[in-house]
Amino acid sequence: MNSEIDVLVLGGAGVDTIVYVPELPLPYADSHLVPSIEARAGQTGDFVALGVHALGLRTHHLDMLGADHHGDLVRALHRDRGIALTEVPQPAGTKRAVNLVGPDGRRLSLYDGTRGHEDDRLPPETVRALASVSRHVHVSITQPCAHALPLLREMGVTLSTDLHNWDGTQPYQEQFAYEADIVFVSTTALADPERTMRQIAGRGRAEVVVATAGAEGAYQLFDGELTHIPPVTPAAPVVDSNGAGDAFAAGYLYGRLTGEPPERCGLFGAVAGAYACTVPATGADVISREELLGAATP
Repeated sequence: MNSEIDVLVLGGAGVDTIVYVPELPLPYADSHLVPSIEARAGQTGDFVALGVHALGLRTHHLDMLGADHHGDLVRALHRDRGIALTEVPQPAGTKRAVNLVGPDGRRLSLYDGTRGHEDDRLPPETVRALASVSRHVHVSITQPCAHALPLLREMGVTLSTDLHNWDGTQPYQEQFAYEADIVFVSTTALADPERTMRQIAGRGRAEVVVATAGAEGAYQLFDGELTHIPPVTPAAPVVDSNGAGDAFAAGYLYGRLTGEPPERCGLFGAVAGAYACTVPATGADVISREELLGAATP
């Protein structure tokens, strides 16, 4: 295969409105005075694309965008960062969410469920053309990407996905969990993380399953063995957890695609995730390859 793209990112483009609140959960009141309210481009697919691009991987992003101001923000983000973007028209408008961020960096995300339809699809010919020249495809868990899974699997390209705060039982995420070669998931909603990780590996195609656990680090299941990925202390104060999981995935994929062993990939993910926690949600700063390799050097 003639590879022109290292990582093709499917889905996950959108805009978040960031609101810093005095505490979470937010007490009921008629009103709250907050420091700032700011809309910026960047949802899960955007941040994975930003992350792997900053680490030097040839990156392309494919998703549905509306002909609206929010879509313009996404287009500008990719243009300014030099990331190739192929957009498919989305009549319902660009995906958007409101993120409430507490003083400790925790967040509560409110997603607008009207910006799409279960029949939304990425054109198969576009998916095929891009995937055929890609080394790897990272698939966001959005409906258009779900429809693309059979074609991607048929093409034989390696896949990764992030199930985010899956509880291990909801059927929608299973189609992604069992089709991907690399699966990321948060332990937040998992009653028994190891059981879920082994379930993913046993029922699906995953060669590796990684469960991120915030300040506790992460856990990696590879070749039947479960290991702990130690947490990395951020080099600056923690201000926000937005994008930490996406940064972890980007760091891990960089290690994977540069031939590093699993434990080294995990370290790269931990370093990138820790860095993301030091960046305000209103920004879209990601760790560079030099910073990553410097922090991962004993």
